[in-house]
Amino acid sequence: MALRCGRWWRRPAWSRTRPPPARSPLSRSRALPGLDGSAGGLRAPGFCRLFSTQELTPQICVVGSGPAGFYTAQHLLKHHPRARVDIYEKQLVPFGLVRFGVAPDHPEVKNVINTFTQTARSDRCAFWGNVVVGRDVSVPELREAYHAVVLSYGAEDHQALEIPGEELSGVFSARAFVGWYNGLPENQELAPDLSCDTAVILGQGNVALDVARILLTPPEHLEKTDITEAALGALRQSRVKTVWIVGRRGPLQVAFTIKELREMIQLPGTQSILDPADFLGLQDRIKATEKPGVEGAACQAVASRSWGLRFFRSPQQVLPSPDGQRAAGIRLAVTRLEGAGEATKAVTTGDTEDLPCGLVLSSIGYKSRPIDPSLPFDLTLGVIPNMEGRVVDIPGAAAGPSGGAAALRAQAWLRGHRGSAQRPRGPAGLLLGLGEAGCRGGVPGPGCGEAPGEAGGSSGDAAAAGVRCLNLSLWRRRGGVPRKGEGPGQPAAAAPARLVWQLACIPFPGDSQNFLL
Repeated sequence: MALRCGRWWRRPAWSRTRPPPARSPLSRSRALPGLDGSAGGLRAPGFCRLFSTQELTPQICVVGSGPAGFYTAQHLLKHHPRARVDIYEKQLVPFGLVRFGVAPDHPEVKNVINTFTQTARSDRCAFWGNVVVGRDVSVPELREAYHAVVLSYGAEDHQALEIPGEELSGVFSARAFVGWYNGLPENQELAPDLSCDTAVILGQGNVALDVARILLTPPEHLEKTDITEAALGALRQSRVKTVWIVGRRGPLQVAFTIKELREMIQLPGTQSILDPADFLGLQDRIKATEKPGVEGAACQAVASRSWGLRFFRSPQQVLPSPDGQRAAGIRLAVTRLEGAGEATKAVTTGDTEDLPCGLVLSSIGYKSRPIDPSLPFDLTLGVIPNMEGRVVDIPGAAAGPSGGAAALRAQAWLRGHRGSAQRPRGPAGLLLGLGEAGCRGGVPGPGCGEAPGEAGGSSGDAAAAGVRCLNLSLWRRRGGVPRKGEGPGQPAAAAPARLVWQLACIPFPGDSQNFLL
């Protein structure tokens, strides 16, 4: 539905009878030439006569160039024919999570970059990279210069485990690990030690399965992706043979999708390991599937690597090595479920078990960070307080260009949205087939950042502030795609029902009996 200007901007027109505020980003941009040699950066509005009946031209600022930011810009440009959108990004390049969060072996997911690029090429949209809101320009300054400011800078931090030993070497967040193999500048120097035999991933979402898959995928398969050269080199030398994916709850509560699970099952040269006891009593809760023919030969797996799902386990402590410097294992509390439906929660039983490992990756959730002291922020939840996206409790709200307070909105992660509350149940049937089979074995597979580039020059107030902006013209000049080998930390260039039955026929080692549903 198209936005109504009268609702967002109460006065009838942008302040065209006077220049923008002296300290606003618009006034700075007058002295900042575009990187393609064109004049000006942000489009300061032109002047018109007093009492003009010219239709309002809304000026909107979007902070963050990830999916939420670009979808917001796309919606505004589509539904308001005169709106102009400026997108600010702290990185040198756009696309946020699509570029630095999507697994390198999922190029089809990254195809949305083509749509975002078309949005950025609109004459009514401008991208400004290498601008840190809260440091180079404040939110109050943005609110003075725009009719509306949309905060969509995402979740830049991870949820801490808050257990003893979390500070040991060998313990990383999955977010940092993903940033490392995707070339996120802040994670370039991560250098995880992959010389251990066993890795443990805490959490059972899609990110956890992405990380497990990258750890176990043969390097020759990753060579065809845009994974960084540094990460590819480390994975070639990796000695990780077993990956455990640990969750507090059971098979019905997993957060990953069936697509991610299927990819794990189909990893070449790997076998899956599950405990049949975790699946007792689940048959009646999962819709039965049609029984196709069983291809026995496809169920025989001779694998050098393995992965497993450990249910009903909660991390209690990272166990140190004898010298007290590195992670050598993790202590898990055994849990049970209480409650029903979405209110189901895991409670500890008092029993524990120790799981040896040399690498611990935490994938229990992300959270946002505050970027400007003028913004209210809930440090506990990691979100900006809002009512249906409209930011509330703003002290000393700045006046926008039309005199009234500029609208300030939070999107996606900053609103507290973590996806649908109703988790997908697709994987449950597939997991049941694996679990009842004992799940030792798998389906054998076949053959069992963009470089910083040239930053634009700056002058006037922008030079005094030390801000070197990067706009879309340079991005166009480079083609908008990563180039292989541009530096050590940069990117180098079956139906579920059938799988259930195929995997259900995998025998236990040393057993001649196949366990079918």
